Amino acid sequence: MQLLPKRVILILLIISGFMLQASAQHRKVRNLPGYDDAPYHFGFILGMNEMLFTIKTNPGFQHQSYDALATPDFNSDSSHLLSVQHTPAFGFTIGIVSNLRIADNWDLRFVPSLSFGERDLNYVISTRFLDVDDELNINKKIQSTFVEFPLNLKFKGSRYNNMRPYWVGGIRYSLDLASDSKKKEGNNNINIALERNDLYGEIGGGLDFYTAFFKFGMELKMAYGLRDVLRREGNIYTSGIDRLNSKMFLLSFTFE
Repeated sequence: MQLLPKRVILILLIISGFMLQASAQHRKVRNLPGYDDAPYHFGFILGMNEMLFTIKTNPGFQHQSYDALATPDFNSDSSHLLSVQHTPAFGFTIGIVSNLRIADNWDLRFVPSLSFGERDLNYVISTRFLDVDDELNINKKIQSTFVEFPLNLKFKGSRYNNMRPYWVGGIRYSLDLASDSKKKEGNNNINIALERNDLYGEIGGGLDFYTAFFKFGMELKMAYGLRDVLRREGNIYTSGIDRLNSKMFLLSFTFE
């Protein structure tokens, strides 16, 4: 989690470098000069995402004791949850772009997408079994396949030669096709199940580059889930968490 801001800063520096390079250019012939005046256009996106969680634990969760019924996937007479953290992972996103021009500098964009990725929840648990104390590190992997329906407003800055900066913001409805995993795996191994539906607020920015044949865009966007998505099932892995919200960073490339 500590490395994430550095990656975001690095991407922003790369984008800034493109802007500085463009500002140093001499004026040249514009590609696709009337492209942004069209009432609508279409395209597709390819992107790399990073899925994360924001975890809020219950006050005093370390003092709550769990019996063997709440911990069927390891042997314990009693146990305590000491900490819960998450590990993000990279995935990928594909989607279709539908862009509607509503003013000189404003567009409305609908980008239905499919995102694949996973996240880990990492638990540190103290146990007592037959009067022997132990400390366990348990990792629960959560895989997600999101069908997403983002609706964004896009504000376009002034075009210089064949480059134009822009900013986007809006909402996204997301359906997790892989969340219905309440079944247990073999040997009483508990899966962490999430709610299927979520609503995100998202904001970001990027650069459009006009080539001779199409418009290429590079965009960085953050989406923050507004719902608590954790399904509570009365075990040690869910009872100590007050809220579990999804978060996603998306670096995408658009072809329009």
